[in-house]
Amino acid sequence: MNKISNNDFLALTRANEYFLTPFSIDHPQCDIDILATGVIYFCPKNIIDNQRKKAIVISCAIHGNETAPIEICNDIISDLLSNNINLQHPTLFIFGNPPAINIGERFVEENLNRLFSGMRSSDNNDYDPTLNKERVRAAELEKLVTEFYQKHPDAERTHYDLHTAIRDSAHEKFAVYPFIHGKPWHKEQFEIVRSMGVTTFLLMQKPATTFSYYSSNIHGAHSFTIELGKVRPFGENDQTKFAASKQTIINLISGQEVDIHQFDASNYQFMSVHKEVVKHNDSFKLTFSDDVANFTAFNQGDVFAIEDDVEIKADTNGEAIVFPNANVANGQRAMLTVIPVNIDNNLV
Repeated sequence: MNKISNNDFLALTRANEYFLTPFSIDHPQCDIDILATGVIYFCPKNIIDNQRKKAIVISCAIHGNETAPIEICNDIISDLLSNNINLQHPTLFIFGNPPAINIGERFVEENLNRLFSGMRSSDNNDYDPTLNKERVRAAELEKLVTEFYQKHPDAERTHYDLHTAIRDSAHEKFAVYPFIHGKPWHKEQFEIVRSMGVTTFLLMQKPATTFSYYSSNIHGAHSFTIELGKVRPFGENDQTKFAASKQTIINLISGQEVDIHQFDASNYQFMSVHKEVVKHNDSFKLTFSDDVANFTAFNQGDVFAIEDDVEIKADTNGEAIVFPNANVANGQRAMLTVIPVNIDNNLV
């Protein structure tokens, strides 16, 4: 197949869930290349010399059942193909896990967002990159992102990995800022993400195997995992809740800048990871129900989880839960707890 019917890139992706022969598309304003199934590259044919140069990655469907970001990206891709958006920056769109999209699940065999960078490092002798298709896909996505950034060596690198969460959240939209190894936080990036309707930021304190940490750590990109709401099936997303996120992405790739002078720390809730709770065996269980929202705060001494009859408790009042999931594989993170933090002294 060497065309996109009705400018529907998602349909093309779903029809070729594991493999698609790369091809190019004729377009009056952009160079367009389908690089692999679910991966499409746009580059404006005439980049203004004095314009600030950015290389932008927008990814979604790293978990296949997180449909709202998929719909957002597919709409924008369709508008680009139809020449309804004036693209100013090279942009790579990624639908991360097409087979999982087709079955409406987070993943097929293994959580793709636990398979980047550190998971496949040279000192991880137990890692078999051929064990399943998700591991093969993680390697392919890393390669494609690397090649994209290498095509634009002088451009500022950004990566926004769009998700929706398994459960409700006390803050409907929030973002994960990957561990940046002591480098300063960027006011401009906070303002960009705030324009998506996100004011709560979870600041990670250690390396991770997520897609956003990979781009940040390996390529020096301004990178975020952005949670835009709750997981829902295709057709059940309230598009009005995602309008700001969609418009922000359009503004970004169209070269519209945010006003950094608008930054005011009081507009935000900054949270730092206090503890990472790992599930070691099948005795692990959470002590609260599935309808308890992300960022629900607990009091000192409250029990979050139990494993091997050992209670895992809150260390301090106001310690809140994020991403609790007792159904992860043994050895994987089952929950984070977070506490408020002040970052005024490390901002640029």
